[in-house]
Amino acid sequence: MKTNREREQLTQDILIMFYQAYDSTLDEIYALLKKIEDEEDEEDLKAYDEAKEDIQINGTIPWEQVKKEMKQDVA
Repeated sequence: MKTNREREQLTQDILIMFYQAYDSTLDEIYALLKKIEDEEDEEDLKAYDEAKEDIQINGTIPWEQVKKEMKQDVA
């Protein structure tokens, strides 16, 4: 994970390159970013469906039990 400063610098570097890029390059970059976003959305939905199915099969854990286990992990 990048620090805020690293993210800011990377963003500035990317913006410089964007302003220098040809329109066709920008179109390609947009298409790639859109594809990545769509794939991430698909993965999120798949994980959601799997978690939902797991709950239907195995049930859920009571909140009190979760809190108790969290306290044990901290100690």
